[in-house]
Amino acid sequence: MAPAEPFHSDIEKGNPAPNLIIKGGLALTMTQEPMMISDATIWVSGSRITAIGNARDPALKAPYEAEVIDARDSIILPGLINNHTHAAMTLFRGMADDLPLHQWLFENVFPAEERYLNDASVYYGTLLACLEMIASGTTCMADGYFFEDAVVRAVHEAGLRGLLAQGIIDFPAPGIPDPKENVERGREFIERWRCFSPRIVPGVFCHSPVTCAAETLIHSMELSQEYQVPLQIHLSETAQEVSDMVSRWGKRPAYYLDDLGLLNADLIAAHGVHMDDDEIALIAERGTKLVHVPESNMKMGSGTARIMDMLKNGTIVGLGTDGPCSNNDLDLFCEMDSAAKLAKLADLDPTSLRALDALRMATIGGASVLGLQDQIGTLEKGKRADIITVDLNRPHLCPLYNPVSTLVYSATGADVKDVVVDGKILMKDRRFMTLDSREVMTRVRQITEKIRA
Repeated sequence: MAPAEPFHSDIEKGNPAPNLIIKGGLALTMTQEPMMISDATIWVSGSRITAIGNARDPALKAPYEAEVIDARDSIILPGLINNHTHAAMTLFRGMADDLPLHQWLFENVFPAEERYLNDASVYYGTLLACLEMIASGTTCMADGYFFEDAVVRAVHEAGLRGLLAQGIIDFPAPGIPDPKENVERGREFIERWRCFSPRIVPGVFCHSPVTCAAETLIHSMELSQEYQVPLQIHLSETAQEVSDMVSRWGKRPAYYLDDLGLLNADLIAAHGVHMDDDEIALIAERGTKLVHVPESNMKMGSGTARIMDMLKNGTIVGLGTDGPCSNNDLDLFCEMDSAAKLAKLADLDPTSLRALDALRMATIGGASVLGLQDQIGTLEKGKRADIITVDLNRPHLCPLYNPVSTLVYSATGADVKDVVVDGKILMKDRRFMTLDSREVMTRVRQITEKIRA
């Protein structure tokens, strides 16, 4: 069952995409000024926003014919950014719940990956993840997994944006039986896809400082810097990981990575649950980006990251779901809600991690983690047109006093109505425009029947 070849959008063929206008809703620009625009009109030409403002603004007189998205009774905002996931793990959703992380990973996930992952299964598992992300308002992801060529094809076909990374680990892995080939496979992956699409950034993802040797970590960072793409890694996810590092190297994980030269602005570290005061300060000083993964951390019993301390130190923090095997969903609206409430619980302070902080982490903060803050994350003239609308005609979203609080504490991904990426409509009025959801789910069920058996 071979993966289908990816389509190439009209933009990538050199033909301009249809012009688009989104009109009538309340726009949350996520910029400093203006933050909110009532009765907004957003003009899109090709892949970029060409104008944004109130419909009564004479400067917004229609400059061209355009397809219209009716956003009345909706909130318009930048597409959400999932800074940490392993998308194809939709294949294992619900397979091994309620287990400690080490047992979950080494006794269940790694054996299942070795036996059942291939190009076709990863392709369809990723397509299923893309459907879920589109349906819940995510327009960009940072992914790291195996058979990542299939991930690129699926993400491109779906029309999403992503930093997509070849997984690197120092023992035999799916598709890479010889660990000595890991870094070279990463180089080949980046070379293969780096000029493929403006929506796709290829990279590498070292699993963790525990599962990758020092030499592997160093060479992976050198590779990332050579191609000017971020390196992703899991960091200080569990207390056991920290204990193992101290026992083996006499250093806590952040200091170990710093001594190897990895702790810098090119590194994206996920989790960061068990970092002490000195490590939090060091992360900020080095400019390393941190991805908060609250729901996966809660489900695996790992703990909660000290997000407010990191933000106060100036660390750039994004938000991620982790893989759908440890979360078990890809809904960033739920993740924003959990992040804000978990911070308040951990700090015993209802003012900790305000709704606006959480929404920034899922939009412009997430863009900054990926180094894409000049392209996405806000609604501004000249930026890429990654835009979603949230339908306010829902009982749980009525009344509307504070749009930001409503989005973070009341909305879910199921309230997303329209999704646009690079000026292309991926979902309109809850209808998928680029993927056949029935076909994808049928394929995934066929694959997972073998796993179930």
